[in-house]
Amino acid sequence: MRWFAVLAVCGVLAGCAAPPEAPYASDARVASVAYREPGPATLTVLTMVSNRDGSGGHSALMINGSQRVIFDPAGSFVNDRVPEQEDVLYGVSPAVLKGYKSAHARSTYHVVSQTVEVTPEQAEVALRLAQSNGAVPRAFCTSANTALLRQVPGFESIKSTFFPTKLMEQMASYPGVVEEKYFEDDEGTIVDGIEKLVIAD
Repeated sequence: MRWFAVLAVCGVLAGCAAPPEAPYASDARVASVAYREPGPATLTVLTMVSNRDGSGGHSALMINGSQRVIFDPAGSFVNDRVPEQEDVLYGVSPAVLKGYKSAHARSTYHVVSQTVEVTPEQAEVALRLAQSNGAVPRAFCTSANTALLRQVPGFESIKSTFFPTKLMEQMASYPGVVEEKYFEDDEGTIVDGIEKLVIAD
């Protein structure tokens, strides 16, 4: 009964519910937009948090290794400027990252980013795991992210959970984590946010 309750809650959360079908981008398209953020390799947990009660609506994992991607399991972010292969968003430039946050943030949700510096080897492990994971079923976003992180050396202590804020709490305990919050006050859903989104070149 407990699992049914968990899935019922997750099924209506922001960003995790009934994700639209994203076209599978070609390898050539993915290669054409490859981007790496300058600086150290990093892992960033992105959590969509309710402004009303502090509950979590969705979680994703941004990986800055040999390239920067967002592992967006069961996510609803679909934009023709951002190629996707099975829940991995490619070409995550600063403009794309801002657009991703903007699409999720609104009067009811804000986005919490928790960034941890890692070795290039750790980042590559995470990138390979994201690329080989495959599409994630609806409501399993945080479960998929914790399962991935547990396989990255140094993150084995991450506990499996279905709840985005539980992962956020675990990440907050990591040494050197840098946390940022992003707010917007527009109305509507993530679908409305994506429709209004403009991602600059």
